[in-house]
This record gives sequence, structure tokens and C-alpha cells, in this order.
Amino acid sequence: MKRLSVVTVFLAWFVTSANADFDAGMAAYVGRDYATALREWTPFADQGDARAQFNLGVMYANGQGGPQNDKEALRWYRLAANQGHADAQFNLGVMYANGQGGPQNDTEALHWYRLAANQGHADAQATLGTLHVIGQVVPQDYREALRWYRLATEQRHAGAQYNLGIMYAKGYGVLQDYVQAHMWWSLAAAKGDEMASSARKQLAEKMSQSQIAEAQRLAREWKPKQ
Repeated sequence: MKRLSVVTVFLAWFVTSANADFDAGMAAYVGRDYATALREWTPFADQGDARAQFNLGVMYANGQGGPQNDKEALRWYRLAANQGHADAQFNLGVMYANGQGGPQNDTEALHWYRLAANQGHADAQATLGTLHVIGQVVPQDYREALRWYRLATEQRHAGAQYNLGIMYAKGYGVLQDYVQAHMWWSLAAAKGDEMASSARKQLAEKMSQSQIAEAQRLAREWKPKQ
């Protein structure tokens, strides 16, 4: 399983009548006028607005409105993350994991992943699941991996669904169960996950028609518990 290499891009946007300039920045960003978006959001970020700080992190990470600058991205993400902004916490974790904007630091990455995951951030939950599978930074622990993957699947996270399918197909932390594996790969494949589609096809060659039918039924009827 590969380490994450791309910073997730989600812009924070909360509309209120008092945020005309903030909204102007969002309109500019959507219209790809990045220089204007950067100009509109910078005063908010300087005043401690976590939304704007996070958005500037995204822009500097992607070279929008100016040269790409990982150090600036890291700085703005950290400011937003320290205020509890879950997306910023996750992106900060990714940057530390990959040594973007500063020295690579798996321990620091884990810290921010956990903070984001405990706020319900699905990407962070799925990442923690993978770290526990491979035993990176944390001890290898399939049961803990399953716990984090399941939390992420409750939010329909395709990557977590695919990885949960692997756990069932291999019997990692659970009894080997091809029906469950096929079901999770079907759910991930429905979201366009090509690896899940390929894995499901190969697994089906080992399954009976009744097993496949049961897996398909479970996939059709699956709903998040939350």
C-alpha cells in the first residue's frame, strides 16, 4: 500500500452576510482568478480565520495565485490545524509524511492524522487503517486497521471499502470471507475504483454462483449505520 503523495484539495466555504469579501474570494477561486482569491482571503487568514488559512494552504500547495510554495502551504495549514480544522489537519499530516515544506516526519504526520480522524475525517480514518495494516509508525494491528476502515466506509469512502475487501479476502484480522470481500469491492467499484473492479473479477473465479449472488445482494442493500 502506497504512502499518500497528493495533498487533498477541499476549500472551506461558509456563507454569511458578513463575509462578502470572503465570498468574493470564493467566487474568484471558482472562476480560476486565483490572484484575486489570494488577495481577498489573505486579510482573513492574517486575522486568524481558519477557513481562509486552510484555503491559502491549498493555493500555495498547488501554485494557485503565485508560485507553488510548500513551506507557505505548511505554515497556513498548521495555523488552521491548530484551530481544529480537520481538512487542514489531514493535509498537514500528508505533508509531514511526504516531507513537503520541511523534513519528513512520520510521527508528526500520525499526530495530525489522528486529530483529523477523531473529528470524523474519512481520508484520515482510511489512512490510519493503512498505517496499522503495514505497521508504519504504529505497531501492525489488523483489528485497529479494521476499526478505522469501517469508520471510513460509513462515509462511503471508496479507498476504505477497497481495503476492507482486501482484509476479508486475505483473512487479516477477520475470518476469510469471499462474500464480504466481493461486497466491499462492489461498493468501491461502483464509485469508479478500478482496482476494486479488477480484484472483484479475479475473486469471482474462486466463488460459487450462490456466493456471488449473496455478495451482490449485500452490496445492493448496504447502507451506512449512521
